[in-house]
Amino acid sequence: MRVGVIGCGLIGSRRARVARDCLAWVCDPLPQAVEKLAGELSIRALSDWRRGLDEVEAIVVATPNGYALEIVTAGLERGLHVLMEKPMGIDLKQARQLAELAAASSGILKIGFNHRYHPSLLQAHELLPQLGPIFSMRARYGHGGRPGYEKEWRGDPALAGGGVLLDQGVHIVDLMGWFAGLPATAYAQCRTACWQIAPLEDNAFGILTYASGAMASLHVGWSQWKNLFSLEVFAQLGSLHIEGLGGSYGPESLRCYRRNLEGGVPEEQRWDYPGADSSWELEWGDFLRGCAGQPYWGTPQDGLVAMQTLHALYTSAASGQPAHV
Repeated sequence: MRVGVIGCGLIGSRRARVARDCLAWVCDPLPQAVEKLAGELSIRALSDWRRGLDEVEAIVVATPNGYALEIVTAGLERGLHVLMEKPMGIDLKQARQLAELAAASSGILKIGFNHRYHPSLLQAHELLPQLGPIFSMRARYGHGGRPGYEKEWRGDPALAGGGVLLDQGVHIVDLMGWFAGLPATAYAQCRTACWQIAPLEDNAFGILTYASGAMASLHVGWSQWKNLFSLEVFAQLGSLHIEGLGGSYGPESLRCYRRNLEGGVPEEQRWDYPGADSSWELEWGDFLRGCAGQPYWGTPQDGLVAMQTLHALYTSAASGQPAHV
């Protein structure tokens, strides 16, 4: 299968390196970015993605959020398979539009939720059924930006669509949806505490409730000066604690606590994952399986669950009241 990668920034470059064996071209309007990546991979460079669609069966879309709708639409209407970097558009309206296009296309649409493929999260997802029904989840995720962050595309409302809640929070709400399904209500408060990006937020706090009675809390921020990833899942028979993503987020680990029904200290199991980040390769393999007609993660429905949750959180933050999901 021949593939084109659109967007040669940090994430697009990662996607291209993983797909290098079937790459036909890479594309970016910035000559320095595309020529550097094309030279590294010995592949053709394009400045206009439209020129290359007839040469490929699949595209990877790793552009700023505001450009994704047009490109993904063009790919799906041609029957191409599409892997788009999260989120599924800049808002719920775009996500629904893309889901409808995907349903009518002969190609598949996969949303790039690479966090699902981290070994700690894969193993946690496998262990969870042994622990009984979930009653709560707690997540913290963030980094500290970099000098000039407010001048990048993530500080532009037209290109970003949202601040840290959409950018990093989408990973958290996707993982919570993967573990517990679609929440019923959402409450949030958003702040622009540090970076000059108003009306976009650099910190967001949220509470989700589920029809089962389960609850979840989250905090995502771009003023987490030491990068942090932490996700905890509490169930009737035990809990799962995922810390770190490797690299700047610290060593990746999973702890499973199995409740002692007679009281006292729970049984603890711990796994550490010191190797390199394999999530990108694993997600690419899942995309290829999806292209071959097999089940895959990051479906349009998965993307809609995340965007419905985020939409409710943003609605709540604007109104000051809980919102239905």
